[in-house]
Amino acid sequence: MSETAARSRTVQLLEFELGTETYCVDIAHVAEIVDVNDLTVLPNSASHVEGVMDLRGNTTTIVDPKVVFGIDDDGSRKRIIVFDPERTADGKSVGWIVDEVDQVVEVDRDDIESSPADEDEAVKGVIKRDGDFVIWVRPTVVDA
Repeated sequence: MSETAARSRTVQLLEFELGTETYCVDIAHVAEIVDVNDLTVLPNSASHVEGVMDLRGNTTTIVDPKVVFGIDDDGSRKRIIVFDPERTADGKSVGWIVDEVDQVVEVDRDDIESSPADEDEAVKGVIKRDGDFVIWVRPTVVDA
């Protein structure tokens, strides 16, 4: 099998923790990962919007995916995954505040179980590994 064909059979995913569970997003959506800094709270914003931060001169909206996904766990909230503005729904700079970023993994597409949910839903698929599940989520479902 050619290298190009092998790559099309795999996808690189960034794994991160929200509470006690592991989630992942396609690395193609990720611009960078930064440590949590001071956030400016936005009055009257949606409950999932933690605030904004200045990231190299760009105002970046910080979202708490635990609120969006209904996860009841405070966690350590150490990192922010910043998504590529060219891949967000409205072209704005958005980041997710997560407990920890674990690793980038290459997963064979045959090892990913499709989500039974609609295309508009947050879950893209489920990966079973070492007796646990890693939930592949769509970063574009969260509206900042």
